[in-house]
Amino acid sequence: MARPSSRSNDWGFPRWRGYGSERGATKVRICDRHGCENPGDCPAPKSPNSPDRWYFCPDHAAEYNKNWDYFQGLSAEEAAERERDERRSSAGYAEASHYGWAGPGDGRWTGDQLRALETLELESDATFEAIQTAWRRLVKANHPDVNRNDAQAAVRFQAVQAAFEILRRAEERRPQ
Repeated sequence: MARPSSRSNDWGFPRWRGYGSERGATKVRICDRHGCENPGDCPAPKSPNSPDRWYFCPDHAAEYNKNWDYFQGLSAEEAAERERDERRSSAGYAEASHYGWAGPGDGRWTGDQLRALETLELESDATFEAIQTAWRRLVKANHPDVNRNDAQAAVRFQAVQAAFEILRRAEERRPQ
């Protein structure tokens, strides 16, 4: 007869155990839609103001919420007033949305990429072809072989190379 395992994952320190760290099998809740065998991890209320919930898979949760109307039961004036109130309370977030990506422009460049564009003497709306053209021009002008006795040219050359590498990687990651 096999002995039950007394092994634990906490190395003798019970407070190190995480919540739900039992060694047993994890209980998976199945979608409440009849006939569906997918995991039901999207809760949906069974009725208004009720703590009871259905648990659907994402597909059936989308079907459940398809005809949901936030303004149901309100007159047109009440719906317009509620929408106006909600827009007024969230206006601060909309006005500050330009802080989300750290710089001026159209939002497609990060702060590092904007500094790289400044190094290449370009504006934030430059295309990648313009970036390549500026890189070639600045590399030719600042190359250490062309400016043998100019230490500042070598520093500028390295900065231009680093800036182009940042922008090239960003272009590779950008979805086509």
